[in-house]
Formats: sequence, C-alpha cells, structure tokens
Amino acid sequence: MTTHGDSASPSGAPAVAARTGSTGVGEDRPAATGDDTLPDALTSLRAAIGAARFPLALPSAELAARTVAALADQLDDYLLPRLARLDAPLLVVVGGSTGAGKSTLVNSLVQARVSAAGVLRPTTRSPVLVCNPADSAWFRRGELLPGLTRTNQPSDDPRTLHLVTAPALPPGLAFLDAPDIDSVVDANRALANQLLAAADLWLFVTTAARYADAVPWELLHGARARGAVLALVLNRVPAEATDEVAAHLAEMLAEQGLDAAPLFVLPETWVDGQGLLPGRSTAPLADWFARLAADAEARSAVVRQTLGGALALLQPTVESLALAVDEQAAAADAMDDRVRAAYRAANRTVEQGLRDGRLLRGEVLARWQEFIGTSDLFRTLEARIGRLRDRVMASFSRRPAPAVELRDAIESQLVTLLRGVAAEAAEHAYTGWKAHPAGAALLEPDLAHHSADLPQRAERLVRDWQRGVLELVRAEGGDRRFVARTAAYAVNATGLAVMIAVFASTAFIPTGLEVATGAGTTLAGQAVLQAIFGDQAVRALARKAREDLLERVTVLLDDEASRYLARTRQARPAGRTATALRQAAERVEAARLRSGFADAAPTLSAQKMGVDAPVTEGERP
Repeated sequence: MTTHGDSASPSGAPAVAARTGSTGVGEDRPAATGDDTLPDALTSLRAAIGAARFPLALPSAELAARTVAALADQLDDYLLPRLARLDAPLLVVVGGSTGAGKSTLVNSLVQARVSAAGVLRPTTRSPVLVCNPADSAWFRRGELLPGLTRTNQPSDDPRTLHLVTAPALPPGLAFLDAPDIDSVVDANRALANQLLAAADLWLFVTTAARYADAVPWELLHGARARGAVLALVLNRVPAEATDEVAAHLAEMLAEQGLDAAPLFVLPETWVDGQGLLPGRSTAPLADWFARLAADAEARSAVVRQTLGGALALLQPTVESLALAVDEQAAAADAMDDRVRAAYRAANRTVEQGLRDGRLLRGEVLARWQEFIGTSDLFRTLEARIGRLRDRVMASFSRRPAPAVELRDAIESQLVTLLRGVAAEAAEHAYTGWKAHPAGAALLEPDLAHHSADLPQRAERLVRDWQRGVLELVRAEGGDRRFVARTAAYAVNATGLAVMIAVFASTAFIPTGLEVATGAGTTLAGQAVLQAIFGDQAVRALARKAREDLLERVTVLLDDEASRYLARTRQARPAGRTATALRQAAERVEAARLRSGFADAAPTLSAQKMGVDAPVTEGERP
C-alpha cells in the first residue's frame, strides 16, 4: 500500500510544546537495560526527548524543537497507546486540503451527518472521530490522543475531540475527520499534522483542482518516509477530465514512490438533502473499507506496517536531535571562550601595567616625590643608610598629609585602570557575541559596558588591598625595632613604599618615564625598604603585594565576566542530554529488532485489497 523511504526527520512537525504529563515518567526512573520491552524502551525515550532543550538561536534549533514536539506527540498520541493495544480499532485519519470535501466524504461513508460541512472555511474547527458504538469505549478512555479532551458536542476548541457513534460503520474501524492541512488558522494546521502522525491509515483527500499543491505533497513525503499506510481520494473530478487527471496523479504518485497506495477517483456530483454523496459514488471506497474492517489479518498488517515504519525512523531522528544538542553545547563553549578571552586580556593588561611602571607616573609619581622629598637626605641615603634610618622614619612621621594624598593617588590610579580594562573587556565580549549566530539573541545593551557598580567595587578592592599591604608589612616587620620605635605610622609609610614598589618594574629597574623624571625617588624608596627589611625581604614584600592585587583583580574581572557566562550557563543543555538521547534510541532500536516490527513490510497493496486500477465509478452530474 505504501513503501518505506529513507530515514528522515518528520516533515511538517507541529510547533507545539511537548506534553510530559501523559506518560507518567519520573526523572528518577531506573535506567532501562538491553532487555527492555518495546514499551519500556519507548517510555525511556519519551523522558529523554522531554528533557531536550534548544534555547540558543542556532539555525538547527527551530527544526530540532519542532522535531522534539512531533516525536513527543507521536509517542504520546500513537506509539505508546497503540503498542499497548495492537487489537484496538483501526484509526483512519481523513486529511487533505481546504475545501477538498473531507467532511462530506466522512458523512457519506458512515451514512450520517456527523461532521459539519459547508462553504465557510475552516469548516472543521475541532476534530471529529466517528466509530461503531461497540468501539466507543476505547476512544473515550483517552489512551489514544490523550492530549485532546473528549466531548459529545461540536466545539470550536481545536484541543477537543468530538466523539460520534455511527451504527453503519463496521466495528474495528474508525474515521477521524481532521482540520485542513493548509488551514489559514495556525492551530488547525498544527493539529492536522499531529493527527496524521497518530493515524494507522491516512486517507488523503484532494480534488482535481488541488492535487498538485505543494503542501499536501510535503505531507505525503513525510508519510512515505515514516512508512505509514496511505490511501488517496481524488474528489470532484469532471467527467471529461477523469482519465487525464487520474493518469497524471497516478504518474506523480509513481514518481514519488507512492504508487502502491490505492487511488480512488470520485466524480463531480450532487449531494442529497442530508448533504451526503450518492451511494454509487462512494461505493468502491466504502466496500474497500468494509473488507478491511472484516479482515482482522489485514487490519493487523496495517497497524504493524505503520508502527514498524514509525519505529524504524526513531533512531535516525533522535540522532539528529542529539547532534543539535551537541551543536548547542559547542556554541555555548565557543561563546564562553570569547568572553574568557576578553577578560583574560584585561587581566594581562593590569599585570603588564604593574610590570612596566606605567602606573608610577602622573599623580602617583608627583605625590610619591612629595612624600619622600628630594633633599640631601635621600641623595646621601645609599652611602649612609645605616646611620640615617632613624632620620628617614622621623621624616615620614612628620608628613601625614602627603601620605594620605599618596594613598589616594594610588587608589585613583588603580581604579582608573580597572574601570578601563573592564570597559574594554565588556566591549570585546559584546562584539564577540554579536558576531556569533547564537550570541545576539542573548545580548542586552548594558552588557556592552562594565557593571554599573564596578567603580564602587573597584574602589573597595583597592582599599582592601591597601589594608592588606599594611597587614603584610606589619607581619613581616612585627619583631623589628623600627616598628616598635615608630609605631603605626612607620607601618603606614613603609606600606606606601611597598605599594610604590608594586607599581615599579618587577626587578626595581627604572624604565621609560621613570628614568627621566622619577628614578631617583623610586630608588630612594627602594633603599629605604632595603634598609628596613633587607634586599630579599623587599623583593618578597613587593612580590606578595603584587600577587595579592592580581588575585583580587582576577576575582573582580571574573565577576564581570559572569554576567555573560550566566546566560550561556542557563542556555546550555544538561551535560548528558545528547548521550541520554542516543542511549534511549539505541534501546528502542534493540527492542524493535527483537519485537519483530523490523520485519514489517508494505502488505496492504491496492492489488491485495481488490483495487487493480483507479476507481472511477459513480454517477455523473
């Protein structure tokens, strides 16, 4: 009746949210083993699919989200309930283009006006399911299409299923009149796709004027790829065009590998007072369904063929989802790398600023010169340091105002540097994300600049570091005579000298502007520290103070980078999402091969059901 095509993702998947409540699956469900039954394996796959997310705006994300929704619907609506009841009545979903006459055809086949028909579009606003009274209990229980609310009355709500019984319809067979596949109403169009994926058999209805439209053929290709059982009705064919149109449609079906599907041609004709087609027009199709309903083996073949095709497609389709998850994770990594690179560069700028002496210029250099002075005391310091140490400390103790000014200048210089590198890093990170396919959607204007409170945090950082330097000096010189003799101000003055040493080059070698304007005073400060602590101790103090400052700066810049990284962290798929999808799909495939559905093949051919050529019987207008 149809053929198996190459594996592909479901076409035209409805863009609706996946339902998770209908499966009863919990996240703490034990992992399935290699001996899973097929329903158990499908339940595990449903849980894995429900956990898949594609928040980053990559080209593959929209298709992946639609595929997730389509797979979730098919598992909930069809695969799981159908596997639980292989002997349940055969569901024939009647689908087709706007105005194709689907509702009129269903009414005619069941010999009752069960589905509204008319000239206004869309006519079928909610799906209508008609079955024999003996089969109504199965459809009312809601195992099939559990997301649709059952009702006994017509409704405008597309999420309801209007159930009707018709004694003229033989037991074992049900018709579902679906909304138009090309409806102008998005919800109707999405529902039509969902219902077609839940069909045991899809009866596609088109007309002589619409049979070559693109939308129906897209869905036919999807049905062919799934291995679904198909039958076609070419409706409202003018008598003079019957042979030509039927032959052309048959040729198109053959070109698309769909020539095994039965094709019924209904003439353009009148309807009776109840809106039903003449019995002679629909007799060949009605007889075909009657034979199918009476043949349990044929119904089972339809079910197994459609189930087998849908199950065979799961693994390659889930693999496409796993690849999309991998792409999401790779994109998040790439975006994180751009942010980290921008803020690593900011850290390097600060470190380089401490090494090359650029911070020991301008206001800081002027205040340092003012603080230590340029008198004969420091010009003779190196030669007479032992005798003049006390004079140096006494000089420091008499200069509190310059000490405060120097401390403030150091703070201002560092805060200015931190604000600059943070602003530059934010700009680079923003530009990097803006150039990335997924980055632009996550950006907000304020991310292009450093945080609004960064200046205050930078000021706190520098003050905390300055206090830390004083504590370091106090700890290093706690048992030295100068601390005891000169008390707290000796610690403060020496701490300022250590800060200046941090601002100078690593080895205390004057470079650039230092040589031209400040080398003497820098070396004098170095000499003071060496006289107090010794040469190695001075180097150790400067190194520890520098390391402490850089660690604090790293924390500050990491916090700035976190504004970006938090966004990718929220968007990043869970670590094992792709692996869980692949493992669940492998378990389903293993269970499918054991179950015998792998052997399902097209069996309900036109010839088997007694349809040797397109049926064209019927009354002429």
